[in-house]
Amino acid sequence: MNNGLRRILYDYLIQSGVETNTAAYLNALLLFVGIILFAVLLDYIIWKVLRFASVRFARRSSTNFDDFLVVNKVPRYVAHIVPLLLLYELLPLAFLDYEYAEGIVLKGIEILAVILVLLLIRSLLRSIKDYLKTLPHMKDKPLDSYIQVFMIFAWIGGLLTLFAVLTDTTIWKFFTALGAASAVILLIFKDTILGLVASIQVSINDMVRIGDWITFEKFGADGNVTEISLATVKVQNFDKTITTIPTYSLISDSFQNWRGMQASGGRRIKRALLIKQKSIKFLTADNIETLKGIQIISKYLETRNTIIDTYNKEHDIDKQIAINGRNLTNLGVFRKYAETYLKNHSAINQTMTLMTRQLPPTSQGIPLEIYAFSSDKRWENYEYIMADIFDHLLAALPYFELETFELPTTMDINLDKVKK
Repeated sequence: MNNGLRRILYDYLIQSGVETNTAAYLNALLLFVGIILFAVLLDYIIWKVLRFASVRFARRSSTNFDDFLVVNKVPRYVAHIVPLLLLYELLPLAFLDYEYAEGIVLKGIEILAVILVLLLIRSLLRSIKDYLKTLPHMKDKPLDSYIQVFMIFAWIGGLLTLFAVLTDTTIWKFFTALGAASAVILLIFKDTILGLVASIQVSINDMVRIGDWITFEKFGADGNVTEISLATVKVQNFDKTITTIPTYSLISDSFQNWRGMQASGGRRIKRALLIKQKSIKFLTADNIETLKGIQIISKYLETRNTIIDTYNKEHDIDKQIAINGRNLTNLGVFRKYAETYLKNHSAINQTMTLMTRQLPPTSQGIPLEIYAFSSDKRWENYEYIMADIFDHLLAALPYFELETFELPTTMDINLDKVKK
């Protein structure tokens, strides 16, 4: 039938007075243009039908996966398949007398087919990625990295196929040449290969997820991970700037991931009060009686003071000098007060580590460290809880006749001069 149409058109051109050679050229050209126009028209009709059907189906279906297929133009690329097959079957008929042109046209169609397959695969993968991101348990997964890895293999396969089509050679010959140039290729694509390996390791070892709060001092990153791709990891810092980190740096350098804290029962408070050493002293009986007025440590003072007095009497300790025997100190009692205060604080997680400890003395005083965990892990609330605790403890220090260390200001120095 096709040959008959070709013959009829050729005879018509001859009868119209066209020379034989010219008629052959015009015959091939007219058939070529006609087949192309027919394929374009068919492509348009199929696209309209698929678009109408896919939109209606997407609206009626319970899942939104088909919506992403439409958004990512999957039906549009599918519509190209039938016209492309039609071109592959019919276009060679226009060039039966011109083998060289027929070979070029067939190669062109094969190249278009490879490109169409790659575009279709990319659209399908994007649709899968967009759909998975809507699932609660997949939102924090590095889906972009997975998709990029699949696309890299798809592009490699596509490029190898194009090479085979253009050179009329097998892919195995290309692999042979590729092995000889492997050193150059590794050097050129070093960053891509490192990113690929790092992305796989990050995903397998679950080192970073989207939404994780990470701190990476080397790159000045301190914020939440917004995107994990094959080559880079994007972090939105708390000052709303964006820091881009090479993916392979996550396995080659050290960084801090706060996910463990966010998944735990509390956020750590670890801060010290610098106590002035000269303000530390033994407590007298009068001092103890005064401090018994502080309710949360009154029972502790009574019990502890009784134990100490009993010990000193049993061992006939001379208490005319305070250093003899066992004694209470204002710093020790304040330490107990701070610990008891934290145990009664509603915002502190009582099931996690809680203590007040004395660190080694420094040139700026004796650090009395508060180590506890706030129940509320949200940044604003955490800072408020910590500030509230230290506001109270700083205000409580004078009741124990303790002072915090502070470097003298210009006004302090001037006042000292005036007093002299």
